[in-house]
Amino acid sequence: MQLDRRIKRRHFLVLLSMSLLWLGLIVRLWWIQLGSPHRFSRHGVDLVKAAVKQRQQSIVLHSGRGDIVDRNGYAFTGEEHLALILFPLARGSLQGTDGLQRLAQITGESKERLSETMEKAKVPLLMREASGKLVMLTERQAEEINALAIPGVVALAVTERYRADEVAKHLIGFIHKNPNMVQKLYPDEWTSGKMNAESTLGASGLERSFDRFLQGVEPSVLSYYVDGHGQPLRGLDIRYTKQSNQYYPLSLTTTLNAAIQRRMEAAADQVGLKEGSIVVLDVQTADVLAAVSRPTYDQTNVTGNTSDWKNRAFKQLPPGSVYKTVVAAAALAEGIVSPTDRFSCTGEYGKYQFSCWKKEGHGSVTLEEAYAHSCNIAIAHIAKMVGGEKLEEYAKKLGLTTQVGHLTPHLYKIQNFKQLDGEEPGRVFAEGISRDDEGVLIQSAIGQRDVRITPLQAANMMVTILRGGQSSQVRLVKEIAYRNGQSFHTFPEQELSLDGIDYVTANKLRKMMRKVVTEGTGKVLMNSAWQVAGKSGTAQIGDANGNNHLWFLGYAPLEEPRYAICVVAENQPSWGKNQAMELFHQAVAGLADHTAQSSQPREEYFRG
Repeated sequence: MQLDRRIKRRHFLVLLSMSLLWLGLIVRLWWIQLGSPHRFSRHGVDLVKAAVKQRQQSIVLHSGRGDIVDRNGYAFTGEEHLALILFPLARGSLQGTDGLQRLAQITGESKERLSETMEKAKVPLLMREASGKLVMLTERQAEEINALAIPGVVALAVTERYRADEVAKHLIGFIHKNPNMVQKLYPDEWTSGKMNAESTLGASGLERSFDRFLQGVEPSVLSYYVDGHGQPLRGLDIRYTKQSNQYYPLSLTTTLNAAIQRRMEAAADQVGLKEGSIVVLDVQTADVLAAVSRPTYDQTNVTGNTSDWKNRAFKQLPPGSVYKTVVAAAALAEGIVSPTDRFSCTGEYGKYQFSCWKKEGHGSVTLEEAYAHSCNIAIAHIAKMVGGEKLEEYAKKLGLTTQVGHLTPHLYKIQNFKQLDGEEPGRVFAEGISRDDEGVLIQSAIGQRDVRITPLQAANMMVTILRGGQSSQVRLVKEIAYRNGQSFHTFPEQELSLDGIDYVTANKLRKMMRKVVTEGTGKVLMNSAWQVAGKSGTAQIGDANGNNHLWFLGYAPLEEPRYAICVVAENQPSWGKNQAMELFHQAVAGLADHTAQSSQPREEYFRG
């Protein structure tokens, strides 16, 4: 009797467990199919879209993001072209027909190459040349291709956001998918479903800093719906979703000049720059005309294994003797030293193992001569007279201890909006280090020890000097505009909230910089395309191979300065040619050539 009750109880518990299991499964299925099919799991997966994708072959024809253009309207984020689009299902569509032969005749591509491309295609793709460039079609070719009515073969307008041969990649940046960041940065859009795990975000450069404004609309997508055998579903075979909005997406008009940017990149490649940067600022406005960073990277394929996408023009580095400009500015402005005051250099300071690069010394030199020949000993004596506090004060006046990029206190939903992504501040002394320590002071005076500045800050310091001591914010974007061309927001020129230096001191520094080229460390630049002036720098980095960072900061043309230029060749050997000098020489040649050729027709002008 008791045994029967125990057996029945076990059966009841088993049935109850199975019932609860089935109930849980039914609830789960209900939740998946009806409760939250568009926002399933904490990752926000859209199950409906995922299910559709299993029977859908799609290609994005336009990302939906706003364009980024130069000051003359040249688009860094791609131009619209008519292109040949091939879907994998085209293989079956062409079997037993003369479609492939006719397609080859229209496009000018060989039948064999078209066939090979289709055979290898696992996803929809754009027909490209062997070099990787898009095969661009005329309107007539596109009409003839579409008239063939071959399933999986279409000619339509396509806008590729990034091109392999494009310039300014570090300034423009790239986009990626990051569900966690979408949820963090756009909580309202995430909750409403306007953005999900498939949404893209700006990951670096202007794509990142202006992401909220570039987000725009849904992408334009061409899709084929196929059955389990990959054949088009009749009546539901092709869909083209194209967004049309009068106002969005917004676009950015930058201060960049695409022709100058292209010439500066060519200069970097010509000298074989592997690591380093070039910055070119407009002297009148402190606008970025061009900025190059090396190594370069592929905007369409960025992995976590590389940091090549980081913009070295915005990263802090030890500046070496470029920093002697700060010492000279402080000494002159404070009336501590005049340009003709003399100092003795025997090659050794006498303690701290501090020496001059010229072992036998420079002998008796004036401040002007010490600056021109980059004498460490004379500059160290002057720095002692100036003192650590004043040295730091003038570094701040010249914009070397703060971010110098354009700042807007309030823009849309963003407080203290910064245009420049990844810009680092500079410094003179590390935290907790005494400004009165003589050993620290003299090493800092020659741009070593804890001193760090960015190439951008250095170029902006040159702008400050050339403008008589007036400091400005560096601007990269001039305007955000609606799609119809109306202005959404303009960014005015703005001064840095710094005291700057006086006009007389600035003028003295300019004269000293010219002597660097006429009789000092920059004499190799005497045969430049324009007369130039500036300051060289060699920063020791403690590398086991004895490599250094080589700098040259200067301006051109001499009499009527238009460009402030900073070049840095990182991790260079201490022997052989000075790559920074060579790079500056080529940069000036490019700028001079641009000025001479700027009256050429528009397309030639942009392509340099």
